[in-house]
Amino acid sequence: MNNNYFYQTCKERIKSEYKIYLVALILAALADFIKEKRFSIGLGTIILFPVFYAIIFGVLAGPEVGKIFSRKEVKLASKLVIIGICPFVVKLGITAGANIDLILNAGPALLVHGFGNLLGPILAIPVAMALGMKEEAIGACSSLNREYHMAIINDTFGADSKEAEGSMAIYVVGGMIGTIYFGIMASVIGATGIFDPQALGMATGVGAGIFMASASASLATMFPDAAQTITTMASASNTIAGITGIYITMFIALPMTKKLYTMLSRISAKKISTEG
Repeated sequence: MNNNYFYQTCKERIKSEYKIYLVALILAALADFIKEKRFSIGLGTIILFPVFYAIIFGVLAGPEVGKIFSRKEVKLASKLVIIGICPFVVKLGITAGANIDLILNAGPALLVHGFGNLLGPILAIPVAMALGMKEEAIGACSSLNREYHMAIINDTFGADSKEAEGSMAIYVVGGMIGTIYFGIMASVIGATGIFDPQALGMATGVGAGIFMASASASLATMFPDAAQTITTMASASNTIAGITGIYITMFIALPMTKKLYTMLSRISAKKISTEG
């Protein structure tokens, strides 16, 4: 194996990375054993999913804390991210085919609500760059950075790119606090009384199952009489958003984020040059 971590044979790879596979399997099994936990806070509900525990366990096993893994092994593990994502993306494609009637028969609101995610890059890119992020901001701000978003970033820029690092960072943070944030946010917005429970249920379907589950559970607690409607709308909109989200990210959000980054970089460089 050379410094770029390329292998001549599968046997050589397994021999070098067996500890990563073994520890990952143990941590995943442990996280699944704990199962999801729900906590009521006021009118809302916070849900902690197994992915939350798995990420925490992974951080604790890293070279900065438990030192179970070395920095070299962390680098090796980063190459496996896209491999782990691929089965999920294939499943999403199968789901898309199986639910094509749902997509075609969905109302206009369900079909276009995924475009609301385009507001994220517009708001996030300036903030990320102001905080000192460079190319990482493109990966971090172009989407919610769940599995299929990461697959697009890895395929477009490469697993070792700065953009992929930004995407992975948001994926980790989202897995740890995203569900908590979505649960609280849904409760706060629902408490305003401005929106109908059906609209709120649809809004929770952002294309990420754990975020949808957390937000819809909080809303179902707030509006028990409309719980079934909320759950149904959340599930339908999440399925459609997960499918349309691939194309929105690939053809609109990511190119738009890149252009915003380039434009703001030029403005920043011009300002620095003028001040200098």
